[in-house]
Parts: sequence; C-alpha cells; structure tokens
Amino acid sequence: MKRTLGRSGLEVSALGSGCWAIGGEWNFNGKPSGWGKVDDNESIRAIQRAIDLGITFFDTADVYGSGHSERVLGQAVAGRRNQVVIATKFGLLFHEETREGAGYNVSPSYIKSAVEASLKRLGTDYIDLYQLHPAVNEEQCNAVVMTLEELVKEGKIRFYGTAAEQPETVRIFARGEHCVSVQLQLNIFGGNEEVLALCEEHNLASICRSPLAMGLLTGKYRTPAEIGESDVRRNTPWWDYFKKGTMEEWLKKIERVRAVLTGDGRTLAQGALGWILARGSQTIPIPGFRSIAQVEENVGALQYGPLSAQQMEEIRQLLG
Repeated sequence: MKRTLGRSGLEVSALGSGCWAIGGEWNFNGKPSGWGKVDDNESIRAIQRAIDLGITFFDTADVYGSGHSERVLGQAVAGRRNQVVIATKFGLLFHEETREGAGYNVSPSYIKSAVEASLKRLGTDYIDLYQLHPAVNEEQCNAVVMTLEELVKEGKIRFYGTAAEQPETVRIFARGEHCVSVQLQLNIFGGNEEVLALCEEHNLASICRSPLAMGLLTGKYRTPAEIGESDVRRNTPWWDYFKKGTMEEWLKKIERVRAVLTGDGRTLAQGALGWILARGSQTIPIPGFRSIAQVEENVGALQYGPLSAQQMEEIRQLLG
C-alpha cells in the first residue's frame, strides 16, 4: 500500500516508522524526553525488518537522543539508502555528549550547520524531507522557508515541511515551492482539523505523529505506574494520555470503540492505524517502535487497509 508524499511525486509506504523512541534516554529543558533505555542492535534489526516488509518512510529528528536516533537509522539503512525516504527535523538545540537540550535556533546559519550535522550522522549526502521542529513567529518562518529553498538548490535536501502545526506556519510553508508535508498529531481521539483541511487544500501530506496515543492505543497499559520514570510519557506536560486522573478517561474511550477497531481481526493498534489511513489519501501514520515485534504489528495494519466508512461512522458516534 503506497501513498504520494504530498506534491513531491515521491511514492512512500502508506505507513511510516517513527524513530523517536530508538534515540534512547536524553533530557530536554531538564526533563526526560526519551522513551527509556534501548538496544541499538534491536533497533537496527527492527528498521531492517520494516524495510523487508515494505516500509520505505522513516521519520526522525536531530534532537531525538541528542543525535543518537539519526546515527542508528543511518547504520540501519547503510547499503539500502536508495530503498528508503528519510525525514528528519531541525531547530531544537542539544549537545550530543551530555544528551541535554534546551531552546531553539532557526537562523539561516544554524540551519545550514544543522543539516550538515544530520547528513553526517545519517551517513547520507541528501535528506529527502527536512522539517521545521519548533514553533516560530511569522518573520522567522519566512526566513526558514527561504533557507530551505537554498538547501534544495544545493542538493542537501530534496523537499521540506513543517512539524510545527500552527495554521499560520502551515500557510507560509505551503507557499514554498518544495514544501510537501505537515507533521501533526492525529489519532482516534482527535487532531488539528484546521491543519488537516489546509493539507487537503494545498496538496500536502499529513504525517501523523502519535497515531497510537503514545502507546495507549496498543492496549498494553492500564496504569501510569507501568511507565518508567525516565520515560517522556511520565514527564512531559503536553500530553496527558498517561497522567494519573486522565488516563482512566482515555481507557474508557478505548473500551467504547474496541469492538469496532478489532471486529475484523485487527489488533487494537492496527485498528487505530486503519482509522488514520481512512481519514484521507494524504494521511501517513508514523507509529514508533523499539522492537521487531512492534514493527511487525504496525506493518500488519497495511494488510487490512483503511477502516470502512461504516466503521469510521460508528467510531465517530461512539466517541462523540
């Protein structure tokens, strides 16, 4: 199952793999921002298994693991670079040695140094999709787009997009000749409908992060205590899927739709991914992974394809 990456003409697998979790432990603004300890060898085998199963789109960021995610992805695709489309992000500041980060920089000089660093870590001479990571103001945004167009002309990147999903940022990026995508949060619990509409209007791919609500939609977690203290899901204020007092409400919503998501043989996670595939022809979910088994379950969603119109309507009514 394939999808076109916005107006790029690039064909990618309809489901990608998100590489945040394989970055390992790191801190941002003094708080844990990784998903706990990882086994790099397992991560590499998982990426290679994903490629074997037909996954061609991998999304990472320079800040994930303070550069470590990019390095692991680069090792995994060495010798198979022409089989994959690599997306990474820039703009957040970090130190590889200390695995600490804070703040951001989107000046032209910084972006040009950041792309060189990412190219080196990834072991490649071009990046397929380069994405703005932090939210910035309108003046900065215009300068970023100009810089990215320069990088396209230089052959450092092929296309670009924004992972900052503010509508005005999307509108500015959409005017860029080589802008092809927006990365935004979307799962069965909701998403940025205004930005989804802008993606449709401007023929931009909707790269959907947190498609499994940071793992809650796998059905593997019942209490916040199951998440380690060094896990971003326990320590980041922007999501409350695993917050004591709200996690219970999310779990109740899952139970309302579990039968619909799994009724045709899918796992809960595969049903949730099928929901995103059914949202439009441009939606590309990028579930994360830390093991071969997780990759195999995620990829299994493609065998079932998008949920039916009837299933989508049932979920809409059940969740309100």
